[in-house]
Amino acid sequence: MDKRTFTFYYGIILIAVGIGVFFRIPEVVSQVETIDFFKNKIGVVTFCFYFLGFLLVLAGGIRVFKNYKKEE
Repeated sequence: MDKRTFTFYYGIILIAVGIGVFFRIPEVVSQVETIDFFKNKIGVVTFCFYFLGFLLVLAGGIRVFKNYKKEE
């Protein structure tokens, strides 16, 4: 497998993991709410999870876009 193909599939995997994070957040946040330390900070925790998912999707999208840009 050459580097371009690897980069393309790695980008697809990053996008899939980022989307998976978005679907998993409500379950994880409900579990984190049970921890006393995070009860007052649940907004920050939720923001961090969504930001992590956004960064994963963005990084994957950039890799896939750069791969298609090189073909032209």
